Amino acid sequence: MAIKDQPKPLMPHATATWLVDNTGLSFEQIAEFCGLHILEVQAMADDLAGSKYTGRDPVHSGELTQGEIELGQADPSYSLKMHKAPVEVTRTKGPRYTPVSKRQDKPDGIAWILRSHPEVSDAQISKLIGTTRNTIGAIRERSHWNIQNIQPKDPVTLGLCSQRELDAVVAKAAKRAGVTEDVEAPVKGERNDREKLIEELRAERDATHKAAAEAAQEAEAEAWLAARRAAEAAEEKIDPESGFIKD
Repeated sequence: MAIKDQPKPLMPHATATWLVDNTGLSFEQIAEFCGLHILEVQAMADDLAGSKYTGRDPVHSGELTQGEIELGQADPSYSLKMHKAPVEVTRTKGPRYTPVSKRQDKPDGIAWILRSHPEVSDAQISKLIGTTRNTIGAIRERSHWNIQNIQPKDPVTLGLCSQRELDAVVAKAAKRAGVTEDVEAPVKGERNDREKLIEELRAERDATHKAAAEAAQEAEAEAWLAARRAAEAAEEKIDPESGFIKD
């Protein structure tokens, strides 16, 4: 019988792989303990799973005891009990998290905000982009180690924040500075220009794909026609009665 609300192993697939390879537990027991479907465990045992996992020993991690495994092996209907639940990993409070692939774009986004919206405070930029005030100060003072390669770029285009988040920060900073009317118009105009550019790029991409498809079809037709002509020419050179090539 399944144990309600029992936590699952930290790495269920890797744990299931280890239990399949190193114990005599039934597939049902392993699937129940790891929170997987029995067919997934069956596929791992038959080496038919789409992904290969390196086994993770739940005894070493403290999630199971050897005694609990032995109880399960002795009774196929026994439900394994978690000995020590894995520690839940939570993100600590701090700057906005940015994927590794986009972190190199942060200086460009910071430079754009400093240039386009100087009324936005360092604290707001830090929270919006997910950076430190030291970095912002270095870019503003042009003392950043990579300042020669930093090119101001819209952080929305870079994927560092959403347009709504950026608009909210700019509006809040403008309201605090008392320049709401002066700031809102350029932001709206920039958004319209950006949307127009995106539409043009999409149209250009679609046209390129269409041209490539048409070129491929034409090439295929030419190849088929050339093969057909070659076959006809070959047939004309062969004497149907003798089977030899005509002079």
